[in-house]
This record gives sequence, C-alpha cells and structure tokens, in this order.
Amino acid sequence: MLPNVRITRRGLRVIMLASSAGLLMTAVFAGDVSSDFLQFVARDPGVRTGPAGAGGMLPGLNDIEQQVFGLGLDQFTEVQSVQGTIPDTEVGLGPRFNLDSCAGCHAQPDVGGTSPAVNPQVDVANKELATNVIPFFIEMNGPVREARFKHKPNGTPDGGVHALFTITGRTDAPGCAILQPDFQAAAASQNLIFRIPTPVFGAGLIESIDDDTILTNMRANSLLKRVLGIQGRPNTSGNDGTITRFGWKAQNKSLELFSAEAYNVEQGVTNDVFQQERDEEPACRFNTTPENTAHFDATNPLEAPSDVVKFAVFMRFLAPATPVPANPSTVLGRTFFNAVGCALCHTPTLHTGKVTNGALRSKDANLYSDLLLHNMGPGLADGISQGDARGDEFRTAPLWGLGQRIFFLHDGRTRDLRAAIQAHASPGDLRTPPSEANQVIAQFNQLPEFYKQSILNFLRGL
Repeated sequence: MLPNVRITRRGLRVIMLASSAGLLMTAVFAGDVSSDFLQFVARDPGVRTGPAGAGGMLPGLNDIEQQVFGLGLDQFTEVQSVQGTIPDTEVGLGPRFNLDSCAGCHAQPDVGGTSPAVNPQVDVANKELATNVIPFFIEMNGPVREARFKHKPNGTPDGGVHALFTITGRTDAPGCAILQPDFQAAAASQNLIFRIPTPVFGAGLIESIDDDTILTNMRANSLLKRVLGIQGRPNTSGNDGTITRFGWKAQNKSLELFSAEAYNVEQGVTNDVFQQERDEEPACRFNTTPENTAHFDATNPLEAPSDVVKFAVFMRFLAPATPVPANPSTVLGRTFFNAVGCALCHTPTLHTGKVTNGALRSKDANLYSDLLLHNMGPGLADGISQGDARGDEFRTAPLWGLGQRIFFLHDGRTRDLRAAIQAHASPGDLRTPPSEANQVIAQFNQLPEFYKQSILNFLRGL
C-alpha cells in the first residue's frame, strides 16, 4: 500500500534518487560491486518458460459449473466454417473475418491467453482455397492483429474493425466474390491502426469488482498522483452509467457483450446479440441468421445455452495466471515497482464484491490494474474513440500473466518488455497532451540498472 504523504515533485525525485543511491553505496562499501555490476544493462528476461500456469478453472466451482466451464472451453476451441460442411467445424464463418476460432487469437500460454508465437492468421488466409492476400502487417512470427481505420472516406470518424479476410474462393462459399479492404492505401494515408487480443484469464474476477471499489481506488493517493501527473477516469456505459472494463479501452461492460461482439466481428458469426452480417452481399449469404442461438432442441439442458453464453461462462470461471514463487530479485523488483509509482495505475489488488457466485464473491483479484482510462500521449495514441475513451486513452492493462506474453502494447509493436515500459512515456504535441506516465518512467530511468532488472524480473514472474 502506498501511503498518502505530503510531498513535492522535487522532494519525490530526491527521495527516489537518495533511496537508489543509498542502496547502491551500501553495496559499494561492502565490497559487493564489481565493474561488471557498474557496466550492467537491464534486459527483458524474455518469455517465461515452463508450465503455462494458466488455463484452468477457478477453485470453488460446483460440479455443474465445472461441466459448463468444460462445454465453454470446447466451444472456445471450436473451428468455424462457412456452412459447417467442413469436417469438425461449425457453421457461421464470414463473409468477413479475422480468424476461424476464439482459441486462435487467445492461445498463449494456454487457451484464454493472447497471441501465440506462430500467427494462425497466415494459415487461415487461404484455407479451403480462399483467395485472400495476406496483409503486409501479418507475419508468421508476428502477433495476431485486427485492423481499424481512424476515418471513413468522407473524413468522419470510423474506428471500427475492418476484417482482414473474406470467404471469397473458399470451397464452402461458391459464388461469393467480395474484396478485402485496401490496407496499403489506409497505411499510406496514416489511417490504419492495429489491436492484438487481450488475455481473458481471471475475467470473471474483473467483472465482479464493484464500481465503488474502482472509484475508491481512483481517489486513493490523490496527492501523490497529482504530483506525478496521474489522473485516470473510468469508461462508462452510455445506457446505465456503470463502469465498463473489458477491452483495450475498457469499452465493454459484460463478458456476454464482449463475447457476442467478438464472435460477430472477428469470425463473422451472427448471434442473438449481433444478429446482422457485417457484409450482406447476397451471393455471400449461405445461412439463415442469426447463425448461433440458444439450442432449444438440446437433449442435455447444459447444451441449451448459445455459444455466446458458453463463451462468457468459460471466461467468467477461468482462473487468473499463477505467478512464480517469489525470490530475492522479484521481491526487490516489486518494491521498486511500487516506489517509482507503477503501482499507482497498475494497482496490485482489487477486491470483488458481493456477487452471486461463491467462487467469485469477496476474492482478491491480483490483476495489477486500476481498470481506469489514462492518457498515454501521442506515442501510443491510436485516434480511436470508444465509449468515453478518447483517441489517446487506454485502460491500464492488467499485468497478471505478463511473464508468458510474447507481444506487448495494444498493437503488438514490441516483444521487448523494457521497450514496452519506455513506450509509456511520450511528450505532448499540438493535438495530444503528454502521457500521464512520463514522471513515473523518468523515475524508472533514474534507477541503477540492477534495480531496473529486478523490476523486469518481477514482471516476468507474474
């Protein structure tokens, strides 16, 4: 817990420098510092190896809940085809899509995670003889990406997902002929931005945090936040004013909405919530819509819920990633993570509320996020507004499970954790104010490399 103290900006910097220098000088006088230590440069330890430490269900679920979790997991890994005529597939893919399975996007380090090391979009582009051209920003060893355009051709705001691929040419879509978006032209006019999948481990715990808890945490350490230039505010639902919390800009309120939108936008599967195809070209419509609904003809009552409900239950009951056991370096790293101010936004723990399900009620969610929007400056700004979030604002990304992530930031621009940290800092320009993280990153940069390394080790242990 960070204390509420009266402190000036200069005083905070002096304390940080004195603390770092004092620890270093203690080591020097003890004879423990070699020339190698003084020349040492902190580096990202890389993706943590070993067991996934994620992908299991929450403890405390009853037998029925465990069965429904398993059904949701099965559906999450199911592959879609256009008409369901390809063996081992279900109906609904396209006409426009980014991938053909939820688990294709959410795969690292296990089902429910984020982009895997090998991008499945390269394979799906020409599956079943589809004639898609792989966009220039999709690489075999790069992140799974979706593309958005900032503006429409008439100059009005866009912000929506423009699916990478079509079903044109596929053996299960005879006669369909629609074009892919012109991503080269969009890039040339600086109208193209990317998003990578967010992991959904622990999503039910995030969903179960009361709005009041988020707001109380937002008001905590207010003086220290003000000194450092940290503000933060929630994104809210335009319907009932409650806090939304899922997605890169905290634009989605519930796991049902999050699931339904992704099913339609990423795979093209119409459902009870999003009932219309995103491209209604008659020659490319092979199924009645919505393509997935509640299964009223199911003989097993547990099979009756729609795919969207099964996805939501799977994510709701999916346990958070398990951190590695603490060691001296990670303990020191956590200390300095807090001391430089990272924890003011990446709040280590929030508590769930009085929710109905006992496995989610009154639990510690060690998510390392305040779930608030923060201005990140022009360096990270994508120009996309979602809900109350402006083009330069993003939700504080939860850090649990970070140790086994391969790609970082909303667009997957780097694999290097230290580079991702540095990208939080950004001076303002004529259109965008400076990043709220600037002072915290400046304090991180003033640390000796040894202490920076301990922070990197701590983060890779989450």
